[in-house]
Amino acid sequence: MSEALEYDPYALPSDAIQEPPVSLWAALKKIGPGIILAGSIVGSGELLLTTSLGANYGFAFLWLIIFSCIIKVFVQVELGRYAISSGKPTLGAINELPGPRLGAHWIVWCWLFMMLTTIFQLGAMTGTVGQSLNLAFPGVSASLIESLGGTFPAWADSIRARPEIPWAVLTCVTAVGLLWSGSYRRIELITTVLVVGLTFITLTATCALPATNYPIPWHKVAEGMVPTQVLQALTFSAPVLGIAAAFGAFGITGVGASELFYYPYWCLEKGYARYAGRCEPGDDWARRARGWIRVMHLDAWVSMIVFTISTLAFYFMGATVLNPQGLDPKGTDMIKTLSRMFEDAFGPWTIVVFLIGAGAVLFKTLYISSAGNSRLLADFFSLAGFVRYERPEQRAKMIHRFSLLIPVIALILFVTFKDPRQMVVIGGFAQGLMLPLISGVTVFFRYRRTDRRITPSLVLDILLWIAFVLISCVALYAAKDQISKWMTPPAAVAK
Repeated sequence: MSEALEYDPYALPSDAIQEPPVSLWAALKKIGPGIILAGSIVGSGELLLTTSLGANYGFAFLWLIIFSCIIKVFVQVELGRYAISSGKPTLGAINELPGPRLGAHWIVWCWLFMMLTTIFQLGAMTGTVGQSLNLAFPGVSASLIESLGGTFPAWADSIRARPEIPWAVLTCVTAVGLLWSGSYRRIELITTVLVVGLTFITLTATCALPATNYPIPWHKVAEGMVPTQVLQALTFSAPVLGIAAAFGAFGITGVGASELFYYPYWCLEKGYARYAGRCEPGDDWARRARGWIRVMHLDAWVSMIVFTISTLAFYFMGATVLNPQGLDPKGTDMIKTLSRMFEDAFGPWTIVVFLIGAGAVLFKTLYISSAGNSRLLADFFSLAGFVRYERPEQRAKMIHRFSLLIPVIALILFVTFKDPRQMVVIGGFAQGLMLPLISGVTVFFRYRRTDRRITPSLVLDILLWIAFVLISCVALYAAKDQISKWMTPPAAVAK
């Protein structure tokens, strides 16, 4: 992977080579990395930020949500292509690029900054799971609070003021327990079960809205498919409301920058590169590589369908139920406000179902993101020269330590900062700023590093460039907008 590594953790031994599947059914049985990615994607951004965007602005940003879910997949599949052809994960490949470095390449350090901000998102998930469980089981919460208040009298008032914290601690402990032996196979199995179940529930609820007092306003849906805000911005005809929140949603919905960094790691752990074998002259390797790249494409697009359905379901619920009532999910009452999507539409009996489901959605992302970040952090420490792995056990031990530490840091951040939505926006904005950079790196890999025998079609090349250009334009515009807000005096903002 780099000079800092004494061994290759993703070695491509010849005895691991497998012929790619030839039928669709056989190929479907080989997917998995994309499902893990979908499990990571459908979390805080979709339940918290996307739903809030719909609640605050109705269907105005529907086009952006759909665009966000689709466009970044073209970057994702090219990163997967390079990982399969080279056997190198994201950070290891980036570290070989020319350019300034401080131990590791400067882009690797940019990833570290983004990753640290995304732990705010994990903190929001930890706290929101706590809010969900506190509301779902009020009797248990009351007993737990009284017990803890008696055991820790100095903290009694604080615990009563924030009853979700004991549940948040339990969430953290549960995540640590599952991550204690977080093999790829276990992560894939747990994620698949949760993704399928939760997608079915959210889709069913959305499809049932026409039978409630909050039917989907299809004329507004049609209006939401037109990027009116972009036209207003280009013509300066009206201020663009909600651009910062929309950019945060763009950065975190669909395949975010974090997921783009994760995906090659999951592809390698699944075995796609090992099955193709080490890149060698001749037709055999190219044929196998193209076959496994087709499986990877299938994996990516199946996951895109799954997380797009889930994302749109959350957005529709917020825009259809919360927006007409002027309900704004935020602060410590965020999850309580979000539960109104089910309560107001389907009746009080659905509140517990929503709360448990919301907790499962967020816990799933906390679990998967902690597992993914721990792998990248372990490689970062090696690439930056802080540690040197001479045996695979040493890297595995570092991954284990980080996977247990990340949920604890997330819990501490939630206890400190309190507001889940703002924590999600912080991480989403950082991911949005990182998207043009990782997209540009992907374009470089495509034209300067990918073996010519497995290059994509002209159509995919064009779509990759479109993705890179549009992602960069959205990022630059929103960054300019946010910076201007930071530089505006508070008095001017109030006016």
